[in-house]
Amino acid sequence: MISYYNQGTNYKLKHKRSLSNWINQVVHLENSNFSIGNINVVLCDDEYVLDINKQFLNHNYYTDIITFDYCEDTLISGDLMISIDTVKSNAKEYDVPFIEELYRVIAHGVLHLLGYKDSTENEKSEMRVAENNALILLKSIIPF
Repeated sequence: MISYYNQGTNYKLKHKRSLSNWINQVVHLENSNFSIGNINVVLCDDEYVLDINKQFLNHNYYTDIITFDYCEDTLISGDLMISIDTVKSNAKEYDVPFIEELYRVIAHGVLHLLGYKDSTENEKSEMRVAENNALILLKSIIPF
């Protein structure tokens, strides 16, 4: 089950049913043996993400997403804590539409749950390819 929440932001995410379908497809395409457990997509503000970053990761900086992985074997579960503030500023910095950047960040979190890492340049490159493939799939579901 995929659930969507707001914490400290009034941003209204549209197309939730289609987004959930997309996330299921991304998971299935990555590995047909995987299935969705519970994924919570929490849209929040910078301060909320900063507090989580400090409390759970001992990091004192803003970020666009923090992914908490609760996966067990082939059951994909976790929390995606997404800062709408940072996604907006990153969209401006990268000169892409806000909604595209938001969808990329959601894909990024799901890919982390699927085992993708982004610590090295090679891992970042693999992650970017997988994000792009996920966005191509999403564009066939929700034009943006």
